[in-house]
Amino acid sequence: MSEIESAAPLQALVSALTKLLKPLVRLLIHFQITYPFVSQLLKSIYLQVATESFPVEGKRLTDSRLSLLTGVHRKDVRRLRYEDDPITAIESKPGSLSAQVIASWLSFPEYSDEDGNAKPLHRLSANGEPSFESLVEDVSKQDLRSRSLLDEWMRKNIISIDDDGLVHLEKEAFLPSEDFDAKAYFFGHNVHDHIAASTHNLMGNTPNYFDRSVYYNNLRPESITALQELSEQQAMNVIKEINRKARSLQRKDSGKKEAKHRFRFGAYFYSEQQEKHAHKGEDDE
Repeated sequence: MSEIESAAPLQALVSALTKLLKPLVRLLIHFQITYPFVSQLLKSIYLQVATESFPVEGKRLTDSRLSLLTGVHRKDVRRLRYEDDPITAIESKPGSLSAQVIASWLSFPEYSDEDGNAKPLHRLSANGEPSFESLVEDVSKQDLRSRSLLDEWMRKNIISIDDDGLVHLEKEAFLPSEDFDAKAYFFGHNVHDHIAASTHNLMGNTPNYFDRSVYYNNLRPESITALQELSEQQAMNVIKEINRKARSLQRKDSGKKEAKHRFRFGAYFYSEQQEKHAHKGEDDE
């Protein structure tokens, strides 16, 4: 293989990385996260990934080898390996309890209908019937009083209470729009898993993970609005169906020795004003 042939995949990867990193850098600048901070963070992550994913069987992973693998200077390798790193020591916050309760409301058969719509619920339990109180307790294991969540959701208009006292889910979403910590949490986990799936495929691992999208341009704003509405409606239907199936299988697999795997399925929609002279886009695989 010639040097040109061997370099071509790397050039394509660098081009892809440039595209991928632009929105991330836009986010970093918006929140005043500077390059020196990210540079230090990257050093720690390079060492963490090299240690976890590129061990040498039967050999100790030395500072010199880590420096060779990552390009991080040996003095930084030693410092980051053997001293506490205040950046990577920051713990990731757990997922939003609100998102977990909504997901359960849309998936558990006692709380949702056959179409995956949340049933109206009595606020308190009576005679063992499903209620908003029992829903919250099923998820939080009684670590949170249902009244506290009810009041917070009423304030955010996530739920409403009708004249009969039934609680209705008004915002069928897995993420409260005003909860920045929850949005940041799911941003990290959702984008991580999408990139991890694409990385798995790009590295030639098998079987491939599903990773497809549809791309078109030369569209009017009205057409974009119509496509966005259709995308969100159809994607939400699929997410509800997979959510119900996953909940059912999780209950079936609970307690079994082999039940050590996780998965994530998601969908996204994005639109922006295109550059001039853009080519017509069709199905992008």
